[in-house]
Amino acid sequence: MKITIQDCPEGQEDEIIVRCRHLDDRMMKMIYALKEGQEKLTVFREGKFIRLFPRDIFYFEAVDNKVFVYLEKEVYECRLKLYELEEQFAQTDFFRATKSTIVNLSKVKSFSPAFNGRFELLMKNGEKLIVSRQYVPALKAKLGL
Repeated sequence: MKITIQDCPEGQEDEIIVRCRHLDDRMMKMIYALKEGQEKLTVFREGKFIRLFPRDIFYFEAVDNKVFVYLEKEVYECRLKLYELEEQFAQTDFFRATKSTIVNLSKVKSFSPAFNGRFELLMKNGEKLIVSRQYVPALKAKLGL
């Protein structure tokens, strides 16, 4: 893979051009990683709206028709539905772990098999989450296992 970096004249927008024979999963992941680094997600708490980088999010959880966004130590609410977040972050490190949870795999410290074919995730902030049996094959595929 060849990488070329050129200075951009003052007043011109930064631009990334991708040239490839086949747009495979590896290339798509790099494109989404670049895109994810600039886009922010709007969340709210106590009447205040806050813009977050997706890379700071540990996981999303749906509870009582509300979607919560968990960071290392804070929790916010999001107006998007879980399926919308899943679509938005489809080619990134975010992974559907249960019907009500989407996890950022880059925030997982370790993975271990649990009872009944499930997996347990130990997050970098110490929280433990479960990957239900239904989503384990997709997790293994995403991790290359």
